[in-house]
Amino acid sequence: MPTRFSLTLALGALLLATTAEAQDCKPAVADAELIQPGKLVMSTNPTLPPLQFVDASGELKGMRVELGKEIAKRLCLEPEYIRIEFSAMVPGLQSGRWDLINTGIFYTPERAAMMQMIPYENQAISISTANNSGIEVKSLDDLAGRSIGVEIGGFEEKQAKAIDAQLREKGLEGATVRTFDNFALAYQALRAGQVDAMVSIDGVAEEYAKRGQFHRALHGIGPTPVALAMKSRPLADAVAKVLADMKADGSFDKLFAEYGVEPVSGELVVKGPAG
Repeated sequence: MPTRFSLTLALGALLLATTAEAQDCKPAVADAELIQPGKLVMSTNPTLPPLQFVDASGELKGMRVELGKEIAKRLCLEPEYIRIEFSAMVPGLQSGRWDLINTGIFYTPERAAMMQMIPYENQAISISTANNSGIEVKSLDDLAGRSIGVEIGGFEEKQAKAIDAQLREKGLEGATVRTFDNFALAYQALRAGQVDAMVSIDGVAEEYAKRGQFHRALHGIGPTPVALAMKSRPLADAVAKVLADMKADGSFDKLFAEYGVEPVSGELVVKGPAG
């Protein structure tokens, strides 16, 4: 039978091992490249279930949240999330309010010209309608004369405006694009009948459809990769290495499969200004 002395020794050995492991974990990014030494500060807009959302207890959840925490862990940094609207994220990154945008920002060459981006996830656009609204959308042409809700400032807003332009080019009545501070407010407007349809990413529209809350009428529009975005090139290079390691050990694909999300194929590389 184990004695109290032997149990004390075993506990002491475990504590020493844990302390040694913590001491062995050296931050992979210099303090000068971070907003706060020892922390990875990330911005997120948690209104996109199942990718990023707040659960009933007020905790941040979702695939992208988990990915950010794992990146921080492997960099030996403490993860910290700042919840904020998407429209403030790029200015906040440039002014040094956070290290990394982790909200599924769509990759474009224009954005990559002003910040470091790592495309890692494939997404596209869906059109949703309210259940029992009587509005049938079988093609984009069916949005002629309709009002479309969308979050302000993102790729989705550009897609909604592009749909409006395409309708007008065909000689059809255009669509009225109404912007909201976030997707939660836009979906509330759709539920209340304040807009006829809603533009959001496939993963979110599919989740709401599974819950039976909204009808996903169209999907797969304008497929484009989404990215992690950073100001610091050394930080971006370190994050790219973490993602490569996760790909190699299988944890990256496992996380994406759990949420039914398609990862970008091939090597995950930094695209942005040199230096």
